[in-house]
Amino acid sequence: MLFSGIPFLYYFLPCTLALYFLAPKGLKNTVLLAMSLLFYAWGEPRYVLLMAAVIAVGYVFGLLIGRTRGTGAAKLFLTAAVTTFLAILGWFKYSGFFAENFEALTGVALAIPKVALPIGISFYTFQIMSYTVDVYRGDTAAQKNPVTLAAYTAMFPQLIAGPIVRYVDVEKQLEHRTHSVAKASAGVRRFTLGLAKKILIANALGELCDIFRASDDKSVLFYWMYAVAFMLHIYFDFSGYSDMAIGLGKIFGMDFMENFNYPYISRSVTEFWRRWHMSLGSWFRDYVYIPLGGNRRGTARQLFNIFVVWMLTGLWHGAAWNFVVWGLFFAVLLVIEKLFLLKHLNRVPALSHIYVLFAVLVSFVIFNAADMTQAMGDIGGLFGAGSIALSSTEAVYELRNYGFILLIAIIGATPLPKMAATRLQETEGGAKVLAVAEPVVLVALLLVMTAYLVDGSFNPFLYFRF
Repeated sequence: MLFSGIPFLYYFLPCTLALYFLAPKGLKNTVLLAMSLLFYAWGEPRYVLLMAAVIAVGYVFGLLIGRTRGTGAAKLFLTAAVTTFLAILGWFKYSGFFAENFEALTGVALAIPKVALPIGISFYTFQIMSYTVDVYRGDTAAQKNPVTLAAYTAMFPQLIAGPIVRYVDVEKQLEHRTHSVAKASAGVRRFTLGLAKKILIANALGELCDIFRASDDKSVLFYWMYAVAFMLHIYFDFSGYSDMAIGLGKIFGMDFMENFNYPYISRSVTEFWRRWHMSLGSWFRDYVYIPLGGNRRGTARQLFNIFVVWMLTGLWHGAAWNFVVWGLFFAVLLVIEKLFLLKHLNRVPALSHIYVLFAVLVSFVIFNAADMTQAMGDIGGLFGAGSIALSSTEAVYELRNYGFILLIAIIGATPLPKMAATRLQETEGGAKVLAVAEPVVLVALLLVMTAYLVDGSFNPFLYFRF
């Protein structure tokens, strides 16, 4: 079930809200869990049991780790828990990839069956894994109520595409959260704007990317249009989903961490990764990079740790070599910045922005390729490799069709709209105008988006595959 779909917007969500707010305080987590399981079962009925098994493993090992904390047994239980989670994730997400590469290297075929990738498995395994680690570290007590832990892990707003919510960040809210009209109103606003980013901008840019892939009339201009369109598409698609998740969380009284902070205004790749998918970056920092030694064991070990983290980050996104190369590409840039480049970037702000945008553009060309052969062909196309034409009739035609939405997306990826709204809010007349205009605009947006959905427009969620 998609957030940006008629069944969710007009059937599932209203029913869930009605049941949730009619339920007494002691049963709200139960209602949230039941509806979250229904939400997941809508698209993945056979994998609900898998998610339940992951939660059960986390619950049991959490209790065992909590009871033996500070002893060698706790470390053994943690090792067993993490190994189990990684084994489940590895089997469903990476077994085919490693089997194919083993056969390519040795000529020996492994009889590994093809298994479908359960939606959201990367997100909910990381969440329950971080819970067991935090119990071991003493950052939180083991949760004794299985419904509460299951509600945290399966919570549908962020279940299938994040942000990655840590138990320690919402522990108190799971037990004692407040609901208010003001918070729900802020949640509705955030959800609606995220939905608009997804349906009105990301979907249109996704259509342009599909047109490019199907075209037999590619040119340098068309390759650049595609690269820019996908770079903006993935931002509005994923940040729009995160906005919807955060907005839904507020409606249910929860505060999830921010996941994006205008990453395309960054002046370095280091800054970019502090602004892009922040929940994933902080997860790898706290549960991989720092445990490996971080920057505490000398420069050589720090650089090694960076490469390990970014290879794993690439693999987290997908079981294919282009994702590994994508992660290592960023590792190389981050190492270069750390060694010498970072101190020079702030001296030339304009060039630093260009450098970051170009690096990210190339990275997403690699990211979105079917394989490395296609990735190299796409990168070559940006520079006219293969003697392709600078322009083409189809490229000019599509630029006319999608030029306006590209411009809107470029402006929307900056803080300019938010700054304009803030300045208007700070004036007495502007605040009054916004108070009247905001609900009207939100309702109008919802009606327009409903029309798009009824029309059956292009509407996938890119991050569902992770």
